[in-house]
Amino acid sequence: MTSTPVTTTATTAAAETAPAADAAAGAADGTALHGPVTDWFDEHARDLPWRRPEAGAWGVMVSEFMLQQTPVSRVLPVYEQWLARWPRPADLAAEAPGEAVRAWGRLGYPRRALRLHAAASAIQERHGGDVPREHAQLLALPGVGEYTAAAVASFAYGQRHAVLDTNVRRVFARAVAGRQFPPNATTAAERKLARALLPEDEQLAARWAAATMELGALLCTARSPECGRCPIAAQCAWRQAGSPAHDGPPRRIQTYAGTDRQVRGKLLAVLREAVAPVPQQVLDAVWDEPVQRARALDGLVSDGLVEPLGGGRYRLPMT
Repeated sequence: MTSTPVTTTATTAAAETAPAADAAAGAADGTALHGPVTDWFDEHARDLPWRRPEAGAWGVMVSEFMLQQTPVSRVLPVYEQWLARWPRPADLAAEAPGEAVRAWGRLGYPRRALRLHAAASAIQERHGGDVPREHAQLLALPGVGEYTAAAVASFAYGQRHAVLDTNVRRVFARAVAGRQFPPNATTAAERKLARALLPEDEQLAARWAAATMELGALLCTARSPECGRCPIAAQCAWRQAGSPAHDGPPRRIQTYAGTDRQVRGKLLAVLREAVAPVPQQVLDAVWDEPVQRARALDGLVSDGLVEPLGGGRYRLPMT
């Protein structure tokens, strides 16, 4: 199942769609993978609050919003504070959106807080305050994309959906497609492969979704995969191929220091701590470079994370 090294545009395209060719084989191999992976999960899964029965669908949804691009260790304290304050969607919907931004703290990508607030408001208005069970209804909520809808339907309601996050994509790329890393962006071929690998039984499919995600998070990691502890190491196509190095497009590496993201975070930190509107001169002290600072502030206003008031004052959004 090794791939020929890519040397031309045509072969690069072929390599990107290789999982589609492997999907039929993956479907056959899936039954051999299901048991070892789910058995490993039953024994080694972390005890996380959103996996407990009392979390409910709302707890699962909150966790999925928070865990996007943010590690579990940073999410845990904010998650527990959030659920203590807003145990139901209606509780969050009753608050100003700026309070969601304030409570989001330093989780990063704070637009997720606004989207979660919008989703809570829609749940209250359209579904009587209960997170909907139907995948299509979940997908119709503000801020809920393909991944989050599938994750909530699977993890909260035990439904059969392909749940493709970065960890799962990496597991499938290695175990089935024989590549070290998946493409930079999710492809149609990956979705087809994920559907082919889904167990037919609904409850087993939901466990498989959680188990493959945990396997990628704990063992089949990006930097230091622990193949010696992996329950499917003997069946892994990448290992069988000799663990070839990544030969696709360069992997994106996110930077933070000195970026507009850092400036936005510093500005928001001041506004989160403030109990009254913040004057422009206070925000000016946050970052020395005026052009970048102004660009970052304008971006926060444009994204709805900051509300400008008269007299050069700013606050978190109230409506």
